Amino acid sequence: MMQFTPPPEPANFEEKVRKAGNNWLVKNPDTKPKDFWSSFKSELAKCFQNLCSYSVMYIPSQMGTVDHYLSKSKAENRHLIYEWKNYRYALQRVNSCKGTYDRQILDPFEVEDNWFEIILPSCQLILTDTVPAGDRDRAQFTIKQLQLQNSEWVIEQRQEWYRMYLENELNLEGLEKKAPLIARAVRKQLN
Repeated sequence: MMQFTPPPEPANFEEKVRKAGNNWLVKNPDTKPKDFWSSFKSELAKCFQNLCSYSVMYIPSQMGTVDHYLSKSKAENRHLIYEWKNYRYALQRVNSCKGTYDRQILDPFEVEDNWFEIILPSCQLILTDTVPAGDRDRAQFTIKQLQLQNSEWVIEQRQEWYRMYLENELNLEGLEKKAPLIARAVRKQLN
């Protein structure tokens, strides 16, 4: 993971999502929320540079999801279902793993850039010593729950980005755009 800056709310979000969604909720209080947010998925993807906010690797907007950081499935979060500030861009698999763990999972807007690093050539994600003691358990839970540390699917994806760099299919600047944590690991290795 790395820190992302909360993106500004799109100009027409208020009308198309917040008002429309909250009006729908008033009329349908006991049903699953209607999806008004997906019409802004590609804009959210651009705000995150098409990087999954948890795995920090490129995903095309058609493969990404709008993650409700505080789960839309929990009654206490219903007031946040149609709030831009509650959205993160995420790979579907990661979003599914996150489920309703909410604040047990680190928020990409709150982590610090140097809390996690990729080890080369294994491509495993580890916590660094800079993670504050009070956040270490939550950080460890996050990478375990989201399968970000060493699960087969994420290692394979990271290794492919690393391979592309090693075989000159992607330069370091391109790697920085598609898999910034791997680019940092390469820079560290070069130094």
